[in-house]
Amino acid sequence: MTRMLLSRLIQLPFIVLAVYTVTFILAWMVPGNPLENPEGRRPPPEIVAAMQAQYHLDDPLAFYGEYLAKASGVAWLMGTSPHPFDLGPSLRQPDWSVNEIIETGAPVSMRLGISAMMIALAIGIFAGVVGGVRPGSIADVFTQLISIAGISLPSFVIGSALLLLFSVKLRLFPIGGVSGVESLFLPALTLSLPFAAYISRLVRFGMIEQMRSDHARTARAKGLSQRQVALHHALKNAFLPVLSYLGPATAAAMTGSFVVEKVFAVPGIGQHFVEAVLAKDITLVMGIVLVYSTLLVLFNLTVDVMYRWVDPRIA
Repeated sequence: MTRMLLSRLIQLPFIVLAVYTVTFILAWMVPGNPLENPEGRRPPPEIVAAMQAQYHLDDPLAFYGEYLAKASGVAWLMGTSPHPFDLGPSLRQPDWSVNEIIETGAPVSMRLGISAMMIALAIGIFAGVVGGVRPGSIADVFTQLISIAGISLPSFVIGSALLLLFSVKLRLFPIGGVSGVESLFLPALTLSLPFAAYISRLVRFGMIEQMRSDHARTARAKGLSQRQVALHHALKNAFLPVLSYLGPATAAAMTGSFVVEKVFAVPGIGQHFVEAVLAKDITLVMGIVLVYSTLLVLFNLTVDVMYRWVDPRIA
């Protein structure tokens, strides 16, 4: 366990560096000029030239090296940057730094993503156990249909339907924003459904296999009920594939929620990321990608540790 943990921690900076490099190349190739304002007007040429020189927008290698040094904290350790992990200023929002934008929006997106994964786990495990214990039953067919719908329907369709029904018609939840727990429920539910559908399928297949295994037959022969066998013997092993899925799924829930954020007017980081890509705000794009790629690697590492804790037989 310790060797694996140290190995993954050593790999972490190299993985993030690879993501940073690929993102930089793609972001630099995007057409457009971040110094233009929304109306398409440009500052005087001499100001544009000065800003390009200041931010190294005319020299990709200089930008790559300087931004990486500031973002990684190396520049701060060398005394050339006043702040550690400095992600630079936003080129399209000059009154805000990238750190301030992420500090404002990321907690909202993280609360939304974690809430969505909690709902997804609750729905997915329940539906998977019901379908796996009695495959082919009416309950199994119903849960599979719901799973297919959750995977197939786009988030903006589900979100719009839930918003019209529960917020406009029934007025049970706020229409938009994040003013409390009740305002977070509908966007979290919308975001959770595709993950819940996939979790339910993983649990269902695992439960079917485990309920037919030798140790399940032995448990039934000892007089345990079907429910006891399912919950105390089969579910633990059936949950292992879900653990592997939780790392990237949690990161995806927190980083890929810009559609849901748009539908429910949630002030998360997803909207900032989309606007940054469209405006070629390269510092904001790079900052958000660096933060979330680091989170993704850490989530995967946490899942690996949990996987080995649940099943010590895994090397």
